[in-house]
Amino acid sequence: MQAVERTYRTPYGTVHYWVNVLSKQSPWLVFLPGLTADHHLFDKQMEFFADHWNCLTWDAPAHGSSRPFALKFSLGDMASYLHEILKAEGVERPILVGQSLGGYLSQVYMDRYPDIVAGFVSIDSSPLSRKYYTKWELAMLKNTKWMYLSIPWKLLIQWGSRGTAESEYGRSLMKQTIESYEKREYCELTGYGFRIVAKAVEDREAYPISCPVQLICGEKDGAGSVKSYNRRWEKEEGYPICWIPNAGHNSNTDAPELVNQMIEAFGKRIPL
Repeated sequence: MQAVERTYRTPYGTVHYWVNVLSKQSPWLVFLPGLTADHHLFDKQMEFFADHWNCLTWDAPAHGSSRPFALKFSLGDMASYLHEILKAEGVERPILVGQSLGGYLSQVYMDRYPDIVAGFVSIDSSPLSRKYYTKWELAMLKNTKWMYLSIPWKLLIQWGSRGTAESEYGRSLMKQTIESYEKREYCELTGYGFRIVAKAVEDREAYPISCPVQLICGEKDGAGSVKSYNRRWEKEEGYPICWIPNAGHNSNTDAPELVNQMIEAFGKRIPL
């Protein structure tokens, strides 16, 4: 079934999102891509679940088709936009599936709207609670734009594609996505994304999660300290984790069949 593209207007720009609705009775999966990625990051998941789940994904503000979009929003604003979209589509008790930045957004959403979400799948993301971060790490997150601007564009494209995925499919997809930006736009978006994550960490001591959680992480995820954060997340909160063999930071593009199986199994365990 082909997903239908729809839009949601905000004061800073228009958000584009895609829905595949089977019936009002079918459960919902909401796929939230990571920083600089667009909705195509979840093509393999939308395709797999199209026949038995209602699905929604989006191009986050200032990403993909959701451009132009002023960089004046916070993670809280993104959560508000998402909430209004879900209400407009009649989405109830969704399972949020967030990759990287999408996982951070999911935690802010669950903090703002407790007891709405049925489950949370974190794909190569990290916890937002303040206890996991040093002051040095937060300072680094706030000052990445100028570092990115100093790197030649061709090298940035190479790093952005080969550094996030291990498979040819995953790398090709990310390369195509990055090339849709101009260099300065890409660098400003990347720097801004890291800054709003740091701001969200500093805003609250903790982001409690009241629904079932499944952590998924690529064994070859080389993005920052994601693997170490996930090990601590599992240890300190008791969340189950699945390590995806031969997968990088975008593990759902490197091993879509295994990740889809994990999401499906998790969804079947949750009363919706």
